[in-house]
Amino acid sequence: MDESHPPDRRQRLRDGLRAGLPFGIAGVLVATSFGVVAQGAGLSPAAAIVMSAIVFAGSAQFTAIAILTQGGSVGAAVLGAALVNSRFLPMGVAIGPSLPGGPLRRALQGQTIVDASWAIASRGDGTFDRYLLFGSTAVQYVGWVGGTVVGALAGNVLGDPEAIGLDAVYPAFFLALLIEELGDRRSRLVAALGALIALALVPVAPGGVPVLAASLAALVGLHSSARAAVVAETR
Repeated sequence: MDESHPPDRRQRLRDGLRAGLPFGIAGVLVATSFGVVAQGAGLSPAAAIVMSAIVFAGSAQFTAIAILTQGGSVGAAVLGAALVNSRFLPMGVAIGPSLPGGPLRRALQGQTIVDASWAIASRGDGTFDRYLLFGSTAVQYVGWVGGTVVGALAGNVLGDPEAIGLDAVYPAFFLALLIEELGDRRSRLVAALGALIALALVPVAPGGVPVLAASLAALVGLHSSARAAVVAETR
């Protein structure tokens, strides 16, 4: 596709918005749950909303809140959230070559990477469509911040998020992403390797470390994909 053609860019942005809408709706429910939990942990509504606007990462935010509610320090909460978000490192490595410009410009564009958008933007050949990425992330960002506003401001009305089933939305969200990505043998092997690494470390490692270690499986898959591409080009 010719990325210099404006209508084409606009169409792909619209496609991204449509593809990201279901995840944006799910994000509203999860973010509402986060707003309620954050309020129960002692965060003010403004603090919870600002956190969602800046961090925009559900797993990291829930991890930080869990550490704080268990008496952990702010430093421990930040470290735990950073470890959970470490999965974005291999995702960034994979998508980097598909983003134009120098290191700073690519880094800025990379801030739009979230789990669902990364999967939506994948072309299946190791490259990514950045306009699908931008569009799908935009609608999810609006849903995430909006849901946090609802949960933070109306937490007393909504009550316990587990009682109304909001706690099930988050794992279901990631399960849907996983199923979507298991279309070939290499993906299934990488997923199985990551799961085994995480399961082995969960009983003995601090929170966040199993996720960081499991993300190394993605690098194995990326190396395998790159090697297959080189072999194909030399034939």
